[in-house]
Amino acid sequence: MTDTPYDRAPGEISITPEAQRLTLSDFGIYTVGFALAVMLTALSFWVANTSLLWAPGVAMGLVVLAIAQMGVHLVFFLHITTGPDNTNNVMALAFGVLIVLLVVVGSAWIMTNLNDNLMPSREMMNLHMQR
Repeated sequence: MTDTPYDRAPGEISITPEAQRLTLSDFGIYTVGFALAVMLTALSFWVANTSLLWAPGVAMGLVVLAIAQMGVHLVFFLHITTGPDNTNNVMALAFGVLIVLLVVVGSAWIMTNLNDNLMPSREMMNLHMQR
């Protein structure tokens, strides 16, 4: 079975030495990735500045577009695919995402706990003294 550009995922690099050269199909893959990245960036700016969307939904729209942007970069530019030769890359990526998620969730939890247990502000102390 031959390894044609149509038999592989976007960004997947062929193992054969003949296919290691940058071919026109590879240039097309990078062009498609660049076009998707530009489109998602422009769409993010549009979502942030439009009044057509429900105001509380704008943040969720930006999060979805940011995740899509990360996916485009991972597949088209960093060549992270689910092929058998990329298992270590996928595992390293999953571990990195887990660590970042733990840091963000842990920081939010600590800040919420600190905010709940803060000493009352000066204004609150003055209100208590006036009673």
